[in-house]
This record gives sequence, structure tokens and C-alpha cells, in this order.
Amino acid sequence: MKKTYYYKFLPTKAEEEAAKPNTTIFQVGRVLVEIRDLYPAPVADPMNPWQIKKVATSTDILTGKLMLLHHDVFEYIFRHWSLEMCSHVVAGNKLYAVIWDLTDETSPVRYHNENIYFEKGPQDTFLLGWMDLARKANMNPNDEIGLYWENRSGTFQFKVLHRRI
Repeated sequence: MKKTYYYKFLPTKAEEEAAKPNTTIFQVGRVLVEIRDLYPAPVADPMNPWQIKKVATSTDILTGKLMLLHHDVFEYIFRHWSLEMCSHVVAGNKLYAVIWDLTDETSPVRYHNENIYFEKGPQDTFLLGWMDLARKANMNPNDEIGLYWENRSGTFQFKVLHRRI
């Protein structure tokens, strides 16, 4: 199921009546809802599964928070999560996660601690806490990374695609 925001532009009669005595203005709100997919979820290519590709910035590395775009999160991550998990993150809470670093395919490294989490960021972006991974992988600005959500294991899969030194 696809997750999207439902915007409420018009107040109900009860909300309109409640606002009259206080002369408050009705606030447009939005709620995260689950809708039926009109199109099937994007399928990852087994030979190149990196659905989210991003060039790491110096801010991503220094803060230890990888900024992900709204579209990428809703299309490639939230489609696989339950509505409760998505609502938890959208409400401003951290969701602790596991990241597998597959840069060295012969010996993948698992990261799972208080520095590995997913949360809401500013202006409809989302942040993936990756402090330990960024430091151990010796990430530099302009390195290209790939990321996707592995639904079977419930983990993020990560790989450095190109190093730009």
C-alpha cells in the first residue's frame, strides 16, 4: 500500500461552530494515510538494486545525518513499511534501524546502535542517522552512495558506488 498525505482544507460543521466563539481561523491540516496503489511498487533490479542514489555532502558527513528527499522516502521506503511505522516517523519520532554496508561484498558490515535511526527532517525531508557508518567507511564529500530498503530482512542496504577524492 502506498502512503500519502491527506490534506483537510474545509472544516466540518462542528469545527466551524467551535471556532466561532474564539474567532480562531481554521488551520489546514494533513494526515498520513494509506491508499491502494494505482501502479505497482517499483521493483529493484537484482543486478543494480540501489533505488536511492545520492552524492554525500559535507553536511551529511559532519552531522552524521543523511538527508533523503520526500519523493524517494515515500516511493522506496514507506511503501514497504506499515502505516504505524510511517506515522511514528512523520510525527517527529526516531525509528531505530539496521544498516548493512555492502561496499565490500565479500564481508558486509552490520550497523545497529543509537546512532543508526530514521527520522523526519526539515521541509518534508527525512534523515537517516549514519554517523558510525560514515566514519568507518571514510566517507568524503561528493562520494556517490546507493541505498534501498530490503523488505525481507527489514534493513537498509548501503553501498559506496563511486569515491570522488
